[in-house]
Amino acid sequence: MLVSKVREALICLKAGRVTLGYPFAPNDPKPGFRGKVTVDPDLCFGCGGCANVCEAGVIVVSDREQHYRLLEFFWGRCTYCARCEEVCPEGAIRLSGQFETATDDARDLCMRLEVFMGPCQRCGRCFPPPTPLDKMMTTGFRHGLEGGRA
Repeated sequence: MLVSKVREALICLKAGRVTLGYPFAPNDPKPGFRGKVTVDPDLCFGCGGCANVCEAGVIVVSDREQHYRLLEFFWGRCTYCARCEEVCPEGAIRLSGQFETATDDARDLCMRLEVFMGPCQRCGRCFPPPTPLDKMMTTGFRHGLEGGRA
């Protein structure tokens, strides 16, 4: 019994140091690491595909009005499976390399994203919002003003 314990101790000592000095030295994750989920609100057009594939129920989609969709993310439930990233057609959802996600405030684990669903003028179906250049105010005639020009 004593011989087996000594043999086991020698095997462990021969391996050397196997732990990381993480809190005192930086530790970058390896490629392919699935860390904190980030959402780019400018790319999201509210299709809801991420909510359909999320097994943990992290993403909840609700329609507030006819043209506004609310996406709520409850990160405390996330299992970092990356299904939402795979399904997103615009690449709005990404898993970063950040792994330090601990917090003492529960509000940090919730995110609300309100998306404008721009409807088509002919059929009424929604489509992605315009590009930032198209969102700029257009000049020209304004209805309802005397003289017709602003």
